Amino acid sequence: MLTRPQQLGKPVRIIPIKAFTDNYIWTLFSEQETHFSVVDPGDAQAVIAFMEAHELTLDAIFITHHHHDHTGGVQELQQRYGCYVYAPEQGRYPYADVSLKEGDCVSLWDSFYQFEVLEVPGHTMDHIAYYDKANGLLFCGDTLFKAGCGRMFEGTPEQFYHSLEKLKKLPAQTQVYCTHEYTLANLAFAQYIEPDNENIKQLIQKCQKLRQENKITLPSTIECELLTNPFLRCETSNLQNKAAQVLGKINPTPIETFATIRQLKDNF
Repeated sequence: MLTRPQQLGKPVRIIPIKAFTDNYIWTLFSEQETHFSVVDPGDAQAVIAFMEAHELTLDAIFITHHHHDHTGGVQELQQRYGCYVYAPEQGRYPYADVSLKEGDCVSLWDSFYQFEVLEVPGHTMDHIAYYDKANGLLFCGDTLFKAGCGRMFEGTPEQFYHSLEKLKKLPAQTQVYCTHEYTLANLAFAQYIEPDNENIKQLIQKCQKLRQENKITLPSTIECELLTNPFLRCETSNLQNKAAQVLGKINPTPIETFATIRQLKDNF
């Protein structure tokens, strides 16, 4: 399925390759649309089938974090096609050509894409996101989902909260490309947390229709997430009141609220 988001800059072509049960491997095309790069290729065969079907050349791989469903296909693709591999500096990626940290920049195809690297620990400690300001694109792996966020496997609530705070400050129309089709499950939890949130109700109807038509629910936008994602709404009275009920204390901090809501989601 072709996704042509409303760009802040020039038109770009981004296509998801479906992998496993609910993963998306995002493909970014060059201006001539003969070369492409991928984000988090957990399944090499899915990428190979895609590129052979469309007669493409694979130039680069971008890794957001070390989990196998995001990296499982990297070495096979690298060995087979000689593509460049970009990976987080904090992780263990002996095959990486370039190790990236906060503030680093990556330019693709004569700056057709220009990514700034954002360190976003929480889901994992090595997690990074790739942000293209000119085109309004964010590839955020498992840090931010549509209406949700990743499980907190390695980081602390404070680290994860500040990572999400970093992302929520991006421009409202930034297109958010996460890597899992978890949207309806996330929205069910969001509605449980905020049953009177009309934006959540409307988004559930929209996404249910998309899934019934076998369409994906991504990308999202920062604007949409600010209205519907409980993990970006920890300063609101709705979320803090919910956390207060669970914690048995008044006026929980945003970080305490985040930790409480994340724990509720883990057991939802």
